[in-house]
Formats: sequence, C-alpha cells, structure tokens
Amino acid sequence: METDVPLEFVTVYDKLSGQVEVSDADGQVNLTAFGDFEALEFRLYGYKTLVKSKTAIASENYIILLSPSLIFLQQTVVSATRWSQDRKEIPSKITTISREDRELLNPQTAADLLGISGDVFIQKSQQGGGSPMIRGFSTNRLLYTVDGVRMNTAIFRSGNLHNVISLDPFATESTEVFFGPGSIIYGSDAIGAVMSFQTLQAELVEPGQQKIRGSLTLRGNTANDELTGHIHLKYGGKKWAGVSSFSRYDFGDLRMGSRGPEEFLRPSYVVRNEGVDELRPNPNPRIQVPTGYQQHNLMQKLRYTPNENWDIQYAFHYSETSDFPRFDRLIRFRPNGQPRSAEWLYGPQIWMMNHLKINHQGSSRMYDQMTLSLAQQRFEESRIDRNFNDVLRRTREEKVDAYSLNLDFLKEWKERDAKLFYGAEAVVNDVNSTGFDQNILDGSINRAASRYPNATWSSQALYATYQQRLSAKSLLQSGIRYSRFTLDADFRQNLEFYPLPFEESNNREGAFNASLGWVFTPADSWIVHANASTGFRAPNVDDIGKVFDSEPGAVMVPNPDLNAEYAYNLELNAGKIISESVMIDVTTYYTRLNNALVRREATLNGQDSIFYDGELSRVLSLQNAAFVEILGIQAALEIKFNRHWSFSSKINMQKGTEETDDGQQSPSRHAPPTFGVSRLEYKNRNLRIQLFSEYAGSFRFDQLPLEERGKPELYAIDENGNPFSPSWATINLKANYRVNKSISISSGFENITDVRFRTYSSGVAAPGRNFILALTANL
Repeated sequence: METDVPLEFVTVYDKLSGQVEVSDADGQVNLTAFGDFEALEFRLYGYKTLVKSKTAIASENYIILLSPSLIFLQQTVVSATRWSQDRKEIPSKITTISREDRELLNPQTAADLLGISGDVFIQKSQQGGGSPMIRGFSTNRLLYTVDGVRMNTAIFRSGNLHNVISLDPFATESTEVFFGPGSIIYGSDAIGAVMSFQTLQAELVEPGQQKIRGSLTLRGNTANDELTGHIHLKYGGKKWAGVSSFSRYDFGDLRMGSRGPEEFLRPSYVVRNEGVDELRPNPNPRIQVPTGYQQHNLMQKLRYTPNENWDIQYAFHYSETSDFPRFDRLIRFRPNGQPRSAEWLYGPQIWMMNHLKINHQGSSRMYDQMTLSLAQQRFEESRIDRNFNDVLRRTREEKVDAYSLNLDFLKEWKERDAKLFYGAEAVVNDVNSTGFDQNILDGSINRAASRYPNATWSSQALYATYQQRLSAKSLLQSGIRYSRFTLDADFRQNLEFYPLPFEESNNREGAFNASLGWVFTPADSWIVHANASTGFRAPNVDDIGKVFDSEPGAVMVPNPDLNAEYAYNLELNAGKIISESVMIDVTTYYTRLNNALVRREATLNGQDSIFYDGELSRVLSLQNAAFVEILGIQAALEIKFNRHWSFSSKINMQKGTEETDDGQQSPSRHAPPTFGVSRLEYKNRNLRIQLFSEYAGSFRFDQLPLEERGKPELYAIDENGNPFSPSWATINLKANYRVNKSISISSGFENITDVRFRTYSSGVAAPGRNFILALTANL
C-alpha cells in the first residue's frame, strides 16, 4: 500500500473449499478457481491479512493492496535452493544482511560484514583476516558462495581461515547465512552454515528510464588510519546491461583500546638493523605493529536478455592484497625471552573468477526454469617467515585452479501446489604447491619443501529437493544428494625433505545426504519450522598432505588414509509477532559430527618426535578419531515502538564438546562464548541512527579447549597464571543521513568506552575508540 511494489508469494486461501493459490513475481494470481462470494484470505508473512470476496475484488479492478505490519520480516532468499523463494517456505534458519545495513554500519571487510549480523562470531589472527565461527564450526566446515558459485577450495584448512576478505563489501548487494548443514545443494564443507554473497546485479533499463547510474564512496577512520575509495556504475538498455565496480582499501597499523588486559599490549617489535634483528621498544604499546595492509577489488558484469525466456550473464571478479603480517605468530616468544619470528607474512592473496550464468524460463515436462552456471577461479596465496636472527627466509606458495559446473532446474505443479528443485554439479581443483628458502645476506635461493603435495581434488553430484504444500498453513520439504569425490596427491617433490613412507595417495569415496523439514504457519503472526538434515566434508589436500608447525614443539605431518566426516543436525524454530509490534524468534539446534577429522598424536617412520625448524617436535596428524557435539540456541527480539523507533537484540549460545585422545571430553575449539548484539534505532525518510552494543562472554581456563591452552600469547592471564578469555562489551553509535538525492553522509563512533579486548581465539586486539566518516555521491 505504501510502495505499489508487486508482491510475490502472497497466499490466497478459501477456508471452505481449502483452495490455495499463490501470486507470481509480478504480484498476479489466478482467481478463476474461487467462487464469486467466497471469503478469500490474502496472506503474506510480514503483512496484515486482508479478507475480501471475489465480487468485491472485481469492483476494485482486481487490485489488492496489502499493508505491512510494523514488524517487517525478510521476504525472499536464494541460499536454500539457489532459487528465489519466500522465507516462510524454508525449514531452516536464515539471516539476511541488507545493503542498507552495510551502508549504515560500514564494515571494513567481508568478514566484518558477516559479523554485523549478530549471528556470526569472527576470529582474527591478524588485521587482514576474519574467520567466521557459526554454530560451533569454522574454517573448512563452513561454505562460502559468490553468486551461487562455491568458493571453498581443496586447500581450505582446519585452522583459522581468512579467504573471505577477498570479497568486496561495497560490491555486495545482500548476504545470507543459511544455518546448519547445506550439503543437499552445496555438497562438501557445508556443515555449520552456508554464507551466500549476492554481488551487484546488472539491471535492464526500460525506455525513458535513466540508463547510467552508480555511486562514489570515500571513507576513512581513526583506529587504523583507513583510506578507502569505491566506485560502481550500472548501465544498460532493454536487452543489454552491465555493472562495473572498483574498490581500493588502505589500512594502517591497528590501535587497540586503553582499558583492558595489559597482556594484549604490544610493548616491543622486531626491526632489522645493520644485519641484526633487534627487539625494539614500541613507543605506543597500543599500536599493533605491524598489522597494516592494502587491497583492491575489481568486478565487471555483462548481461544480455534477448527475450523474456533467456537471460545470459557474465561476471569477472578480481581481488588482490598486499603482503599482510600474521600478527599472532609475531607475538610468540621463546623461553629465553626472544621472539620466535622476525618475519611472518601472508604473501599477496589473489582471487580471480570468471562466471557465466545462463537462465531459461520455459514450460516443459522437465522444468519451468533452468540455470547453467560455469565458473573458473584462480587462488594464489603464500606464507613467508623467518626466525629471529636467522638468515633464511622461507616462502611457501600455493596456486589453485578451480572449475565448477552447476545445472539447476525448477519444476512447479500449481495444481497440487508442489515444487521440485534438482540438479547436477561437477567441481575440479588443481593444486600446485612450491617452496624455496632465500638467504637474506647473499640473496641465494634454494628449493625447499612445499606446504602441500601437488594434487587434484574433484567432486560430482546429483541432488534434488521436493517441496509439497500440505495446506494453506503447512508445508513439507525433503532433499537428497549423492556425491562422489576423488583426491590424487603426489608427494615425491617433498621426499628429499621429509622421510615420508609413501610417494602418492589416491582417495575415492561417496557420500549420501538427506534432509526433511516442515514449516507451519498457523496464523500471520506465527511461523514454526522443524528440520532434520545431514552434512559431510570430504578430506581435502590440506587435510591429507600438509606439513607445518601447529604450535610450539609440535608438527603436523601428512596422513593420506582419511575418510569423510558426517554431520547429523536437528533444528526447531518458532517465530511470533505480538500485536504487530513485537517479534520473538527462537531456534534450538543439535549437531553431531561423527568420524571427525581432529589432530592426534602420530608417528612418522616409527618416531613420535622429529626435528622441525631446528626444534624437536612431537608428531601430530589429522585422523578420523573423534566426535564433536554442538548444542545451541539462537534467540532474537524486535520491538517496533512506532514508525520511527525500534529496538532489537540477538543472542547466540552454544556448547561444544569434542572427544580427546584418551576418550575423555574437551570443549570444542570453534564453539565461542555466548555472544550477541542489541540495537536501538531511529529512522525516518532521510536519517537513520543506531545506538548499539556488541558483547561476548568469557571462557575460564578450564573452559578453554585443550588446543587453545597451548597458546597463552593469545589470552589474558588469570590470578593463577593461566590463560583465559575475558568477557567484553562495546558501545557504538552509527548514523546515515541523506542530504539529497545525490549525497549521503555516514559517520560513527565505535567502541566509545575504548575497551581493550580480543575476540575469543584471536591474535590481534580489536580496534579501540574509532571515528568513521564516509561520503557517498550517487551518480
């Protein structure tokens, strides 16, 4: 009623006959099946129910206007099946991060973008990082997609992962987090969640409309002296369209807060002076030296729509960072008080993708809609480190070429109110890994052990999801998938460096997954869903083949005899709107991971310890040797006081348990403390202001996972001299003001009370008091 925008998925229901029809993307619905005098209910979650007879509708020229409730819930999502669907059709929890929220809150990286949801916990080993933790899982047990394309590669590791920073927040239209296993549609790795990024779309333009539009944004802040610029342009006509986007980021060393544990301060750092490494006092211990880096992102999309049945889109993405220091390694010290590392850098991280997507709409026995997605990606990353006062600088480089094909179909039977989503997928990853050592005194270079074997990882799958509406209030959705994956690895290039008892490995395995979910909407103000699903993760090249020092005095060695790990998940959700102004949403879940890949003590050629990097280190390897259990609850509250004022709050609690070497139980490493966010907001046509607090609970020493207790440099020290993770809370104020149609200003004060804290398991402290200013000019 306020926007005159067509509404899709409006349910038209007659109580007497039980007849149900649903509106299409143009907001149109066929009423021929209804009698003239029947009382028809028009229902859409988030809108007020309207009841009218067919005769009354005819007198109003068949135009129905629905009014939104004060609580307006998200309407469509794409992460569940790769097709646009009404949120109330999905029997799983999904959180959406809108472009409007991104423009107000100004996250610096794609990891920070996920963090503003209030449902994703972000760990950072360095400023150039961000490893999401979701429902007790992290790293390669979570899946990233970009416009539906799988981003995870065969070298995504079990340790903290920062590949998400390759994505550009400014080029992101919306972000969805699909919680729980998503293996039916996305295959391996989708155990804890699927994070789906939808980038800026090329939009067709009708005659008479503006053919070129876009925006220019400049942003800076004080906590890390950020200087960022972004521009994008959208252009097109009736059949052709395009969008071009470019961003440049420059981040300086990060300053922490003034109030908090002294253990987080940076009292000194390493410099090289006249051929000698020196530990130099830091004139400002709150400045985390070195943490700064630069990044640029480029995106180009083209779209051609020859007619109403075909839509062809091509996209090119490119991202490149500078070197960026791994700060958590630079704060490790040896027992003699000297730093372990003089240098520890991630080399330039490069991501490139070519993506061709072809959509066809038809009406055949096989499908109503079809999408063919072809993608080629290139990933480049490296690790560069040098021990304190050592002349050898070690470099390990990895390149991965990833190829994927997805063929997806949608078939709808309106007469029985059912839908079938089905498709096929093929993925291939080629991994090339090299290593070399350089003498920094004479410049000589020698070949060295690589981090990984050269390898090929591939997967093929068939999958289907069937959706059946049982009544106007009830819907059932079930899914199945069969995947076949292979991994061929060649270790021969490293045999001269490590006495491995094998030259190559060949893994072959299949995986079957299923899901069953139910959605019940007893009234406009109620929604309930229940879901049971399975997920899996196939061993990748990082699992079977890497050699690296996981912690002081320990070294990981290859293990080619690994099998897939399987997750079993149960979820129950209830959402209720009270008096059109209060919304309560609660989700409980339980996940068990069997055959879990975990670090365990091992031997290499009968030896339980070997010399690695000049230090006698106990041998570890990944093994299918444990289970992991996660039990949690996600709760949200939203209150609309009126059209301008609102309050919302989210809290996430999870308890993770992992089986240890001796059969005992330990807290799971990637289940963070309780965390959440509370927001008070004022909004009118041109101004939006938000006062909010982000917070997290503490972990005592006995609550820390065993693996984390071996990293005291990351934590504060309790009264007994043991590491622990303190609780923290920040107060923040953000505002966005639209001066006119062309100019808008965003500003904010973050961490107003200047708290000094590290999020759980992080190596770098969070920003202290920070002022942000951004100017956007719409073109």
